[in-house]
Amino acid sequence: MLGNLTGWHLIVVLVIVLLLFGAPKLPGLARSLGQSMRIFRSEVKTMKDENATDVVVDDEEADLEPEPTKPVARKSTTAATKSTPASKPKP
Repeated sequence: MLGNLTGWHLIVVLVIVLLLFGAPKLPGLARSLGQSMRIFRSEVKTMKDENATDVVVDDEEADLEPEPTKPVARKSTTAATKSTPASKPKP
């Protein structure tokens, strides 16, 4: 879509922008556009760095073998275990 733009298209767009905004406002508009591009680039770089860090951490975690878990003994407190009488040793 934008691949067909030539130098003449750019000149026409610049003339239209000049007519719409006027010469006094163009430096402020360019400065604002430059700041926006700088912020956008820094955010994209931050996202790439975070993704690269996540991938490295995921790879390191994949290399580690999971440790076997030991079963935990739990006392059951269900009604069935409470209702059975405890056997008393005979003297």
